[in-house]
Amino acid sequence: MIRRFRHDTRASAAAEFALSLPMMLALLFCGFEAGHFFWTEHKLVKSVRDGARFASRIDVSDLCTGNTVAMSSDVETQIQNLTATGSISGGTSKVPGWNASDVQVTVGCEAFVATGIYTDLGAQGPLVTVSSGSVAYPSLFNGLGIIDSTFNISAESSAAVIGI
Repeated sequence: MIRRFRHDTRASAAAEFALSLPMMLALLFCGFEAGHFFWTEHKLVKSVRDGARFASRIDVSDLCTGNTVAMSSDVETQIQNLTATGSISGGTSKVPGWNASDVQVTVGCEAFVATGIYTDLGAQGPLVTVSSGSVAYPSLFNGLGIIDSTFNISAESSAAVIGI
């Protein structure tokens, strides 16, 4: 009886598919999760750069008075909202679970060069830094993939203030 089954190849394709299916599914789910991770990280980095770019165009007098930080809470809220949502007035977060309150804005008065457009200031120009804080990665499959929601991502960007 065994001799008869040894040479029978009628169901070999189905058996090979059944054996390779777990590996194909693992590759598929890991590929989706990796793609989602890179997309989420890209959105976070781009958002922080947009926030720093917006903050760099704010008038110097709204951010610094000499070497003292003079940024009002309204200006800081606008920068935070634009960074997290893409709108000054707020809205839906670009990354799920990330809030405007998680965004940190730091102004370094007299932290840049004193030449060029800063010559009329009589001091070095200010530098603004926008940081995302620690953002929990919103996993697609939460544990099925390699990266789960306990993994945190963050981004930071600095820009010289040119709003003179």
